Amino acid sequence: MNENARLLLELLSSKGLTLSSVESLTGGLFGKTITDVPGASCVYLGGAVTYSAKLKVELGVRQSTIDRFGVVSAEVASEMAVSGSRRFGADITISCTGNAGPTVEEGGKPVGCVYLGLVYRGSAWTIPLQFGGDRNDIRESTIEAMIAFIASLFPKEKESI
Repeated sequence: MNENARLLLELLSSKGLTLSSVESLTGGLFGKTITDVPGASCVYLGGAVTYSAKLKVELGVRQSTIDRFGVVSAEVASEMAVSGSRRFGADITISCTGNAGPTVEEGGKPVGCVYLGLVYRGSAWTIPLQFGGDRNDIRESTIEAMIAFIASLFPKEKESI
């Protein structure tokens, strides 16, 4: 069990907040990491794995955004989080899109390029990240960054996560 995931769920539970996710490069690993924690269902409502551009559009990402910026972009990460928030109704929705490798994606985004999106209380944020390592390392680093991004909403408590 991921200790940071456990601490995050305790924090969100203490605040009465719910969580959902929309994942791409992690292929559901965030949801698995969260649901490996006993009692996660009190906080985590669920999520979607939108690995293909087609499923991103079905969720609510605009095709024009994908065409203009590419699937690995801050704009797509933001629209994934916003669309997921509308779909799942959680207090917090986190999203990720990126290139875990092993090759450079269409659009030239390098291996390890990741964007996270987050929606909380009607506001949306994105952050760009660049990770090293192999495919597994990049996916694991993305999960830890997603947990840290959510924890950053609560600066007084995040030191423990």
